[in-house]
Amino acid sequence: MRDITVTINGRPMSATVDPRLLLSDFIRQDAGLTGTHVGCEHGYCGSCTVHVDGASTRSCLTLAVQVAGRKVDTVESLAPDDETLHPIQQAFEDCHGLQCGFCTPGLLMSVAELANTNLVCDRAKIREHLAGNICRCTGYHQIIDAVEQALAEIREVQIDG
Repeated sequence: MRDITVTINGRPMSATVDPRLLLSDFIRQDAGLTGTHVGCEHGYCGSCTVHVDGASTRSCLTLAVQVAGRKVDTVESLAPDDETLHPIQQAFEDCHGLQCGFCTPGLLMSVAELANTNLVCDRAKIREHLAGNICRCTGYHQIIDAVEQALAEIREVQIDG
């Protein structure tokens, strides 16, 4: 067993974990944050995407001990409060960019990384950035529309800011 301390969504959390415990299981079971979904458990589908020190990371391929002393953000970190959606979440709702919702947390976190690194990109670049996220329900058109809307709104807030 190993003692770790991780900052999850801005809150420090200490735990004693099995060295083989996956970050996805730590987030869901130990931290009680069930927004991170586990799909394929091979890193292929992207449903488990979280940010580790600001970078998109597959939590099903990362051990909890690997994030000791680091900052982890999950989909629960996006909205500023329980009443307000983040612009990315709002865009997905507005553009019908989700259906069953299973892939949505991973997509939202991938889009959040894109918003932090490249607010101006065309549909091809958006598709390229989201290539590691699989949605089995949509045709991706609404997802790309949602990303365009979210990036435009975030750009506007930064300009008016």
